[in-house]
Amino acid sequence: MRIGLLTEGGYPYVTGEARLWCDRLVRGLEQHAFDVFALSRSARQEEQGWIELPPQVHRVRTAPLWTAEDDGVVYGRRGRRRFAQHFGELATAICSAGDQADRFAYALYGLADLARDEGGLPVALRSELAVRTLERACRAPGALRTGRQARVPDLLAVAGLLERALRPLSLDWYEDADGCLGAVDLCHAASGGTAALPGLLAQHFSGVPLLVTEYGVPLRAHYLGVSGELSAPARALLASFHGRLATEVYRQATLVTPGNTHARRWQERCGADRAKLRTVYPGMAAARFADVGESGVLDDADTLVWVGRIEPAKDLIALLHAFAEVRKQEPGARLRIIGAPAEGPDAAAYLAHCRALAAQLFPDEADGAHAVGANPVSFDEIGGPEVSELADAYASGGIVVLSSVVEGFPISLVEAMFCGRATVSTDVGAVVEIIGGTGLVVPPRNPRALADSCVALLRDPERRARLGAAARARAMELFTVEQNIEAFRSIYLEIVSHCPVRRDAVDAAGAPLPFAHPAESHVPGRWAARAATAADVPSRVANGPNWGANRPSWGANRPSWVVNAADRVEPVELAEPVELAEPVGSGKAEA
Repeated sequence: MRIGLLTEGGYPYVTGEARLWCDRLVRGLEQHAFDVFALSRSARQEEQGWIELPPQVHRVRTAPLWTAEDDGVVYGRRGRRRFAQHFGELATAICSAGDQADRFAYALYGLADLARDEGGLPVALRSELAVRTLERACRAPGALRTGRQARVPDLLAVAGLLERALRPLSLDWYEDADGCLGAVDLCHAASGGTAALPGLLAQHFSGVPLLVTEYGVPLRAHYLGVSGELSAPARALLASFHGRLATEVYRQATLVTPGNTHARRWQERCGADRAKLRTVYPGMAAARFADVGESGVLDDADTLVWVGRIEPAKDLIALLHAFAEVRKQEPGARLRIIGAPAEGPDAAAYLAHCRALAAQLFPDEADGAHAVGANPVSFDEIGGPEVSELADAYASGGIVVLSSVVEGFPISLVEAMFCGRATVSTDVGAVVEIIGGTGLVVPPRNPRALADSCVALLRDPERRARLGAAARARAMELFTVEQNIEAFRSIYLEIVSHCPVRRDAVDAAGAPLPFAHPAESHVPGRWAARAATAADVPSRVANGPNWGANRPSWGANRPSWVVNAADRVEPVELAEPVELAEPVGSGKAEA
């Protein structure tokens, strides 16, 4: 089976999202062939290069989303008219409230057809025509109230960001030739949003089924991480675009595999059909934590450990205030904050603020003259002299704490469970689903509740050990790489068996080969493709392939073989199923 793996800002680059799980998936499914189609986000990402690829990756095709693309394509009068029509519909769908799914789909695929027929879209999407079209849509009756306040600088910024998001429409990835998406059996998008857009076009042009996996919902990430440099009207218009795109991706995907129930709720809110959703937990390497988890040895049972990326969303301020309460009840307790190296000035500033707060809360013990280990709060980096390996971070304490106010799928929590550690976590994201009763969960931004739960476990070592053992058993059952690979192996086979790509076989000269496909590939019944008519399928754009939708029932509208007067066997299409009194082919013509 040939898989087209679609990524954005991740695999096969050394840095980025979805890099690790994509690599594990590709290496685990060595019986399949993978073609990787990657969208890069920055020049630095491209300069750092790719990871070492396994032999089952046959080719990699990349395209940048970070450059100011100018392919020099200028449309003639006919092309400008088509662009104005389709981009006008797209702008109306973005700027209007209510259900605009069909209009957005019509505009999206219309622009894709235009790019295929006339050339790329970058110049047109950044043109004055595009900005004026956006302005008219924002001022039209029924437009979003926030969008009506957009000014020319806002519209210019939105047009530029739309051009980058829609850049996959202009790529030459969609032919049926080898090395293009039209030649694969299945498109697997490693996330929704822009990464899934090439899969939509492969389905539109060649009928290739699309599988979408989301371990972090891009739409949610967009709401949380939109640049503060953009105005409120620009943010509202971009949020509307990403929402419309997510709806179309979920509507056209054959299956959608969220990484947890938290992501699944977001997808359902964006219009995903529940029948298409199938939760597949991300696979994590458990072997690196085996020694710590199986030994059960604790470096210090009275130490609380926090592990993660230091940023405001982790709410280390609340954790430090909670630990101050813990110290009042358990004077021997310690707190180790172990994070990845700070990246960027914002992370460094937040780390400095946390250090200053720790010195303020524990003034008598923050003197640098004390020996190493005397300070009840320590800040360490993974890979530093104190914590050389990630497993050592979890082995250094008896309780792992998660204090975040925003989370998707908390990886550090699963790692702590692999290590057999009891956990105290805030109720955010997928925490409750992951813990499943094997740890304590408290409300976010509540230092008192966090402190009380930590003290309860510090004073009850038997309960702490019991919760740690249960957490490890749960993690080994649900969150390993092996279970993730097995899940996708069966999903691949299921999708291809239900939605095979129908291609016409041709020879080297392009002439058709009439008997290239064996008869077994056209078994009649519910697995066979049904011929679409204008009566039952109004539009391929408006009514794309749906999982199980409009499937012919067994025996309906299939050809019945009859014998004519000249003893020749010919197929006759029956408008309605007919109950036959005698077997067909008995020598008598059926009425």
